[in-house]
Amino acid sequence: MAIDWARMGRTAARMSRKYGPTVALEVRRRLEDRGITSAAPRGAVGAGRPTTSGTVPTSSRARTVSYAPDLDGRADPGEIVWTWVEFEEADGRGQDRPVLVVGRDGDRLLGLMLSSQDRRDDDEGWLGLGTGPWDPEGRPSWVRLDRVLDVPEQGIRREGAVCSRATFDRVADRLRSDYGWR
Repeated sequence: MAIDWARMGRTAARMSRKYGPTVALEVRRRLEDRGITSAAPRGAVGAGRPTTSGTVPTSSRARTVSYAPDLDGRADPGEIVWTWVEFEEADGRGQDRPVLVVGRDGDRLLGLMLSSQDRRDDDEGWLGLGTGPWDPEGRPSWVRLDRVLDVPEQGIRREGAVCSRATFDRVADRLRSDYGWR
């Protein structure tokens, strides 16, 4: 029986895209727990403040999702906050961007990244939100549903806005139907 190396390569690439971020996040957490690495890469914007560097497939972080914004200084589900998010290459580069909070995991927030790039309109895994107070220029935004960001609460730069109940419910409905959230 011959080995189909091209097929094996495609399978390995697909598995690394699917499970790589989860494995990298767990390794980073364990190293940080042992005090081996710092919370922010050297030279990164926002150094000294924890950065959002881990993403995991949405279905692996399934939780009960509920709308509970309360502008009390702590981020809650339904609020859009700004934080430094590393690019997927995990090389220390990233961007300060809005994130929709959809839940909590201890002292970390579970968030979904927002984008104002209109090319997202046709991308699978993205949902159009329309315009909102989180974008000072009034541009339409999209939320990425297929990846959950682990956002350290201490890494939030500022609260951006409260997502409307109707918009949050559309996101929650997709999380429930497509990713196993409750």
